[in-house]
Amino acid sequence: METRRGIGARAFDVQVVTCAELPEPDPDLAPLMAALDAAGLRSRVVVWDDPQVDWSQASLTVIRSTWDYHRRREAFVAWAQAAGELSELHNPAAVVQWNTHKRYLLMLSLRGVAAVPTAMLEQGSPVSVAELCADQGWQKIVVKPAVSAGSYQTHVMEVGALDEALAAELVAAEDVLVQPYIESVDTYGERSLIYIDGELTHSMRKAPRFAGQDESVSGPHPVDAAEAELGSRALRAIGGEGLLYARIDLVRGGDGAPMVAELELVEPSLFFAMEPRALERYVAGILRRLG
Repeated sequence: METRRGIGARAFDVQVVTCAELPEPDPDLAPLMAALDAAGLRSRVVVWDDPQVDWSQASLTVIRSTWDYHRRREAFVAWAQAAGELSELHNPAAVVQWNTHKRYLLMLSLRGVAAVPTAMLEQGSPVSVAELCADQGWQKIVVKPAVSAGSYQTHVMEVGALDEALAAELVAAEDVLVQPYIESVDTYGERSLIYIDGELTHSMRKAPRFAGQDESVSGPHPVDAAEAELGSRALRAIGGEGLLYARIDLVRGGDGAPMVAELELVEPSLFFAMEPRALERYVAGILRRLG
């Protein structure tokens, strides 16, 4: 078999990328490695910032649980670019660079995709969350870094009890997002739409998660038509229909309409154990890309 960069002549078919110290277990990793083995693929698990890894040793590199990237985003993006030159990276380095900073929510809105209203405070800029809330008419807000994973530094504040010092501390260190608190997350929750190789395979419910909390997930749930239509529109808006994997987290606004809360294209949990067909499609997508 001969394809670009000599795929088929490597020591491994697939290398699955994680981080040295997972902040929490990755339930997708073991099922994925077992499925790759069952498909007859030579695979290994590697750490993205391990200097001993020769990235050219695998034909395909897939990002799985690089859950510490937010602490060193520039280094992570540089790694993705370098690894992508030596092995076919999924999702690609250009996606990694774009999707690891949540300013993409502003871009989605500009492209006509309903997203949670978002104000971005650039690092070092003057901060007054009280003025921002007054301008926007927000009574309860979420404040979080624009580069984050999990619930890292995600805080809820209410008018009358705004922590201006905390907000100023965050903005002094990095870009920060301020959003209205979406009340429906307490009842309906977030809906995570999982797309594998361009197909919507399942929908999960996530409870709201803030700094220091564990993730709570249930499902799969029936796919809501309005949510599916918004998810597809979001992927089309960024040209992401052909990605190996994607997760779109949605919430319901006060009018009941869905909005994009997060577009997860780098290292999302995909909940393989709850929908085996998604794992089968993921491995099939890898096999197709290997030629």
